[in-house]
Amino acid sequence: MSTTFPRSRKSKLGYNVDQVEDFLEEARRAYTADRSDSSVVSSRSIRKLAFAMQKGGYSPLHVDSALERLEDAFAARERDRAIAELGETAWYANARAEAQEILNRLARHDGKKFSKVSSFTMGYSVKDVDAFAQELANYFQHGAPLTIDRVRTVAFRSAKGGYREAQVDYLLDSVIDVMLAVR
Repeated sequence: MSTTFPRSRKSKLGYNVDQVEDFLEEARRAYTADRSDSSVVSSRSIRKLAFAMQKGGYSPLHVDSALERLEDAFAARERDRAIAELGETAWYANARAEAQEILNRLARHDGKKFSKVSSFTMGYSVKDVDAFAQELANYFQHGAPLTIDRVRTVAFRSAKGGYREAQVDYLLDSVIDVMLAVR
């Protein structure tokens, strides 16, 4: 019986134990692999990871916390490898270019930052996203405090005719990438 993480009570849902254990083994192999080995595990793939739920499975809180630390470790390794290949100047130039693309998106007028779904479809609340977009702009333009954890855990209400979720999520992933790059 595996005890990598605490388990949810038998009547409560948690992450599928076998899936979590399989992923952790794959991540261990990928992290220790030779530089020339191409790996399917990356900081971004860890961020997008999802496990099936099962009663009595691993505690989502504990697994998610471990995944955040693993994402940080992979991002640091990816940054170190890229700096070794491209040089530090090129690496930071790429991060600045990505940050500028994010700022260009955030500079759009409120209500127009992302495309919207139809008025009969649910998307992210335009008001919620635009408010968080201002937080992001303040971070990038003025150095206002903002943590990666805040970006990882931001939640937007659903609204008919709201912003297209995939576009907003992609921007948030890009923000995290930049934040990890300049750590």
